[in-house]
Amino acid sequence: MNIIRKPPESEAELMRRCRALAGKSLGQVAAELNIAVPGSRARAKGWAGQLIERYLGASAASRPRPDFMSLGIELKTIPVNRQGRARESTFVCMAPMTAAPGLRWSDSTVRHKLNRVLWVPIEADPGIMLSNNRTGNAFLWSPSPEQARVLEQDWQELVEMLCFGEFDKVSAKHGKYLQIRPKAASSASLVRTTLADGEAGLTLPRGFYLRARFTTMLLEEFLSADDAD
Repeated sequence: MNIIRKPPESEAELMRRCRALAGKSLGQVAAELNIAVPGSRARAKGWAGQLIERYLGASAASRPRPDFMSLGIELKTIPVNRQGRARESTFVCMAPMTAAPGLRWSDSTVRHKLNRVLWVPIEADPGIMLSNNRTGNAFLWSPSPEQARVLEQDWQELVEMLCFGEFDKVSAKHGKYLQIRPKAASSASLVRTTLADGEAGLTLPRGFYLRARFTTMLLEEFLSADDAD
């Protein structure tokens, strides 16, 4: 039977769990929780993140709340290459697909998700067996005033296009730190919305993502600060 860990009661307890996690392979973590390792990477999408959630005691699951609800902390894993750079963009939350007049950055799910984040780097070298990929040193992050300004600017630009139904204009090229990309199991997973001409139509659901170069920047800042200490 899978082992369920209680949510941490404090930030200090959460960080103690992170220190115990650092350096362990995914196989070791899975064994501690009595969870089977997927037989192939093709069937392992999202598995590592869910494994870390289970180990650290995250409680929000897929709800639009921080993963550690009582602490107000969101958990994000970063798959990294041998150079310590993020291999892919990081999913934040689903994007609104219908017009929402008066929607403000301060009330947005994106802002609430990114207000306080626990980042957990995970080795993601395709040349290494999934079970042998190791976890790195986790770190807590909140946006600096400049980072928050850019994230808000990106969000406003992207949401404005969505609210006007300009789905065909939105691409992964928009946004400096934050981008929007399709988020669906397949091209057949369509949702109903209002298009730019005011008519009802179907389109792929979208999600907000942080660019890989942004999360790589956060990793570099953490390592620089750690070296300074």
